[in-house]
Amino acid sequence: MPINLEIEASNVRVVDADGTQIGVLPLREAVSRAEAQGLDLVLMAAKANPPVCKIMDYGKYKYEQSKKANLAKKRQHVTQVKEVKVGANTDSHDMEVKLRNIRKFLSQGNKVKVSLRFRGREMAHTDRGAEQMKLIAARVEDLGKPEKMPNLEGRQMVMVLAPQKK
Repeated sequence: MPINLEIEASNVRVVDADGTQIGVLPLREAVSRAEAQGLDLVLMAAKANPPVCKIMDYGKYKYEQSKKANLAKKRQHVTQVKEVKVGANTDSHDMEVKLRNIRKFLSQGNKVKVSLRFRGREMAHTDRGAEQMKLIAARVEDLGKPEKMPNLEGRQMVMVLAPQKK
């Protein structure tokens, strides 16, 4: 953002530090007014005709902008995809532990990839795996819904659960 004599315009529209419009002035006069107040002339709207400049403390302005950017960065939540692996013959207690983890991940706002691997002769019973996936989706439907329904990819069945919108 150009300031003071870095501005490449002969005439500029000047706005005072308190927000009142001064009017269109030659660049040198506008810079001298800003320096008289101990402030900088900062280009705000370069595409306007004539360009709009504001008299302000540029260092303070940059500091406040960086504070806003840091605050926005701090508030954003990056969604991760967590994976939970399940077997076609996973026992009920083990399934409860897996479901507890899935519920925890969904409540944190993360997506969950549930993968079920078929070993050996289990490939003959893919319907059992589909039942497991339906059971998982039904047990966590209060926190998340299937974004990608279970489908067979080779020896693995995959389902992605997305958290519910609040």
